[in-house]
Amino acid sequence: MKLLSFVKSKVLGSSIDYKILPRKVKFDWEKTPVDWIPNQPFASYFINEINNILPAGEFWFCRLYNKVLPEITDEKLKEDVQAFIRQEAMHAVAHTSANKEYLSHRNIDIQRNLDIMDFLFTKALADKPFDKEVPKFLEHQWDLFRLGVIATVEHMTCVLGKYALYNKRWEELGADPEMIDLIKWHGSEEIEHRTVAFDLYRHLGGGYIARYYLSVAVIVGVLGLWVDGAAHIMSQDPRFADKKPSLFKPWIWLEWYKQGRKDDQVLPNPIWLVAQQIDYLMPWYDPVKEGNTLDAVNYLNNSPAAKRALQPAA
Repeated sequence: MKLLSFVKSKVLGSSIDYKILPRKVKFDWEKTPVDWIPNQPFASYFINEINNILPAGEFWFCRLYNKVLPEITDEKLKEDVQAFIRQEAMHAVAHTSANKEYLSHRNIDIQRNLDIMDFLFTKALADKPFDKEVPKFLEHQWDLFRLGVIATVEHMTCVLGKYALYNKRWEELGADPEMIDLIKWHGSEEIEHRTVAFDLYRHLGGGYIARYYLSVAVIVGVLGLWVDGAAHIMSQDPRFADKKPSLFKPWIWLEWYKQGRKDDQVLPNPIWLVAQQIDYLMPWYDPVKEGNTLDAVNYLNNSPAAKRALQPAA
């Protein structure tokens, strides 16, 4: 009986024995060009859209996790979640700075994209969706549904984090070091805390069947939002005027696939990205096996933005 109790607590609690470390960072966007990957405007815009997508969602992660924090009975998992909240808040701040000090400063209109994300996370997925009270008996299920959304998104960001951390092509092309650091720093922290969302979802009662169907919907939604937002900011550039980028036109999807081929490696291939989600759909999925913690922490210890944040103000 004691052995069964131990196994159950191990499965439903934290799955890591290391401590997740929140870090401060400071980025300087003054010299970052719109085409931060030289001669690669499509890839530059496509990755820039991540700055629009993430802040509202990450602040939402923090709000929901703070809400359910009192329900966590595993002390190590509670520590993981608290560190996760601090990391996600810093991610949101960093990407917001890129939006304000980089994209908006270069006369790229991003407000439409920000409004879509704000509506999604402050209205549709709020504690009171569309300002409607959730019946008391459904409150936990509503929280669990949203925790399942986060678990799926966190698997996707871990996959993207692995791609970013080990990608050498951007440096080979002479890409802007500040943007590379933002992407690799964020990706490394996604690898570091890759277990938390999944552990929390299971800890509070999330099951496989719901996770399976929810994850399929979330994957489609995330890819759609990414392409739609990228098309919007791309369409403001005269270089893409003849293409008229749109979520519903094949050109942007085909171009994404083309630039994600192995010989280019400036973007993760969409087919590869979807294939990486298959493991998450399996009953035996284990986030610990996604990525290498040591590699991630090694980068984080040497991130220029993290070092800059430790320097005394001039």
